[in-house]
Amino acid sequence: MFKRRGRELAVVAILLGMGAQAKAGDDKLMYASLGEATRAPIGWVEYCAENPADCRGGATQPRDIVMSQAAWRDLNKVNHWVNETVKPMTDMDHWGVIEKWSLPTDGYGDCEDYVLMKRKMLIDAGWPREALLITVVRDKKNEGHAVLTVKSDKGEFVLDNQNENVLPWTETGYRFVKRQSQSDQNVWVSLGDSRPAYATASSH
Repeated sequence: MFKRRGRELAVVAILLGMGAQAKAGDDKLMYASLGEATRAPIGWVEYCAENPADCRGGATQPRDIVMSQAAWRDLNKVNHWVNETVKPMTDMDHWGVIEKWSLPTDGYGDCEDYVLMKRKMLIDAGWPREALLITVVRDKKNEGHAVLTVKSDKGEFVLDNQNENVLPWTETGYRFVKRQSQSDQNVWVSLGDSRPAYATASSH
């Protein structure tokens, strides 16, 4: 009870703090710096070949969500539920291949599978796809990893199977490599790390 109450207070503090930061005009910390268009991960390309309905392309208008306290609670619920429900398993153990992106419908998956599930649940709940961006990062071990970036009026927040809490992107300790464009989910943009993104093959 106290732990949950403490987390709620921390959430309010984050939301208020991010609002104050926005008023101060310090957008650099709130939003990642976008670079040039870059190659989509092969896992996404193959996933789309198998699931074309999930990957319909075409330009759309970028949309940020309004980060209300209700939206914040929903994000944390989805992040926690998927992290608790899906059990980690590498693609090699799961499918016998190094890299395969798939919805973890059998209860097992690695980092990008957690991301796909969280993204689907939020889209099914009415959240705009344009604010839910699959993102490739380098984790604290400098290994390839996938997270879900949620773009909001209070900044960018990350849903991650390595963390039960939704965090501002600047507090993850990750190096952000590339992610989906807000205007077209099949276009990917670099995020300022010039090193190549390797396969996100470990179960993380």
